[in-house]
Amino acid sequence: MADHDDSGDNYHPKDAIAAAIKATLVTGSAGLFISTVQNTLSKQNVGAFGVFSRFGSTTAIYAAMGGAYEFTKNASANLRRKDDAWNSTWGGMVAGTLLGLRFRSAPAVFGYGSALAVLLGTFTYTGGSLIGFKADNNIDEVSRKEELRKNRRKPIEEIVNELGEGRGIYGPGYEERRAQRIKDAYGIEVPANRPTAI
Repeated sequence: MADHDDSGDNYHPKDAIAAAIKATLVTGSAGLFISTVQNTLSKQNVGAFGVFSRFGSTTAIYAAMGGAYEFTKNASANLRRKDDAWNSTWGGMVAGTLLGLRFRSAPAVFGYGSALAVLLGTFTYTGGSLIGFKADNNIDEVSRKEELRKNRRKPIEEIVNELGEGRGIYGPGYEERRAQRIKDAYGIEVPANRPTAI
């Protein structure tokens, strides 16, 4: 869980302004790319500067959302002296509010703010990764995966003992045991090795 209790002496303050500037540049670049795509796919020929004149608001919204999120998240962590999911929740609320301002309605402002706050807070609370939660930072990932590979393979005898024979799982000597069971139960002599179909 990313819900750390880094309070008191263990917390290290973060530079909120530097992080906000970096996030503004990164998300502003993403917004500029999307504005370029919008300008390219536009049905009207607005020229190369249409990226700024017609679709510049997309770049501005992306840059403002990224910078506001990162600044609010780090400022909240510095004020609370904790690095947990609530910081991302507050940052998501501010970033979503900025997105809602684009639509010029109070429901959009509250709706986008709340939705992004819940989304980013939950994402941070559950580990902050799309590939799953990493349990312990002190364990080497390569040795952990090698240990998992060793534990995954089981001998066929153990599988047969757990599941029993049949349904495609047959241990060594199954044909002989089957022939003996049929002979004991019904008195019919069955060849141990069945002929294979051609």
